[in-house]
Amino acid sequence: MHIAEMHITPIAISDPPLLNAAGLHAPYALRIIVELVSDCGISGLSEIPGSQAVEAALSNAREVLIGRDPCDLNRLMASLDERFGTDGADSRGLAPWDQRRLVHIFSAVEVACLDMVGKDMGRPVVDLIGGAARDRVPFAAYLFFKYEGAGGALAFATDPRCPGLATRPPAGRPRPEAHRRSSPGDVRDAFGFESIKLKGGAREPEIEVDSILALREAFGPDTPLRLDPNAIWTVDTAIHWGKKMEGILEYYEDPVRGQDNMARVRHALSIPLATNMCTTSFADLPQSIRLGAEDIILADHHYWGGLRASVELGRICRTFGRGLSMHSNSHVGISLAAMTHLGAAVPNLTYALDTHYPWQAEDVIAGGPLEFEGGCLPLSREPGLGVELDRDALARLHRNYLACGLKNRNDEIEMQKVEPGWTFQQTRW
Repeated sequence: MHIAEMHITPIAISDPPLLNAAGLHAPYALRIIVELVSDCGISGLSEIPGSQAVEAALSNAREVLIGRDPCDLNRLMASLDERFGTDGADSRGLAPWDQRRLVHIFSAVEVACLDMVGKDMGRPVVDLIGGAARDRVPFAAYLFFKYEGAGGALAFATDPRCPGLATRPPAGRPRPEAHRRSSPGDVRDAFGFESIKLKGGAREPEIEVDSILALREAFGPDTPLRLDPNAIWTVDTAIHWGKKMEGILEYYEDPVRGQDNMARVRHALSIPLATNMCTTSFADLPQSIRLGAEDIILADHHYWGGLRASVELGRICRTFGRGLSMHSNSHVGISLAAMTHLGAAVPNLTYALDTHYPWQAEDVIAGGPLEFEGGCLPLSREPGLGVELDRDALARLHRNYLACGLKNRNDEIEMQKVEPGWTFQQTRW
C-alpha cells in the first residue's frame, strides 16, 4: 500500500466570542482537514489548526508523501524534517497557541497514515500505538469569560442559573460561561464532566480567582477545579493569588511565562502546576526536570508532533514522576477522535483531558458529533480513528473559510473591535 493522493481542505467553524490572554476569539476558528488516499482507495484523515503558513507547508509536503508507504513513518518523518528543517522554541510564538509548522505537519501526516493503516488492517488506531489501557477517556468542562452578543455566528446567551458565576464579576464585565447556552451546572448534567477548568488571563486576577471560589461554592469540594491564566501574570501575582486557591485547585496551569518563573511559583505554593506553554518540546524536558518547573505536562498531539511522540512523552512523564493530561483548542471530531485514541493508549493519564468540542456547533464527521457519556468518550473499536468524512459538511465549511476572509488566527484584532486600542501583552498583571 502506498500514498497516491493528498487532499488539503482548510475550513472555518463558527466560534463564540471567548476571551483569553491574547484577546477574543474571532467568529470563526480555522482548521485544516488532511486526507491521504492509498493506491487501493483507502483514505486516512487528520485535522490540525489552520493557518496560511501551515497550509502552504502541507502543500509542499505533497511531493515528499506521494508514493510512500504509510507504515514507514520513521523515514517519512525524517524526509519531512530534511525538507522543512527543525522548528526551534522561538518558533512557538508568544500567544497561548503554538505556531510551529513542523510539529503540525508531523501530526497531520502521522495521524492520517495511522488512520489509513488501521483501516487497511481492520484495527483501531489505539492498537497501532500500544493498545488500549482504558476503554473510556475522561474529559473536563471548559469555561471561558466571554462577551455577550459579541462576535460570530453563535448567539450565546448569558444564563444566570449558577448565581455565583452570574453575579460575582462586576456589572458590565464579561462573565465566565459554559457550553452551548448553558450554565456550569447544566454542562455537568448534559455531559457528565467531573472536572471544571476556567480559562483565565482575560480579566483582573481578583475576578478570576473570585470566579474559582464561586465554582467551589456552587459545586463543593469534591469537584476538581483548574485555572489557566495563560502565562500572563507576574510571579508575585501568581503566588499572591495562588495562596488563596491552595486546597481548592486540582492544578494551576501556566500562571507565569517560562520555566524559571514557573519553578519559582511552584516552590512557593502547595498547588500542582501544569503547562502547555513553558514545556512544549522534548528539548525543553531536561531543564523542566532540573528546575521542577511543573508537575503536569498537558500533551497535545498537534504540537508534540503526533500520537507516537505523545505516547513517548507519557513514558518520560512516568519516569520522572510527572502527571499527564491533554491541551485542547477549537476543533472538530477528527481531532477529538485522535485525542481519544491517544488518551486510551497512555497508561499514566492522570487527569481528565481538555476539550473545546462542546463549544463547537459544526462538524465534518459523518453521523453527527461524537457524544460524551458520563464525562467520557468511549473508545471506538472501528478500524482507524473510527470516523469518516461528511463530504457535504466539509464542502460547506470550506466555503465558510473562503467567505470569512480569515487566513490566520489573531485574537488581538478581534478584541480591538470591542475594546479599541487593546493590545496583547506578554505580562499584564
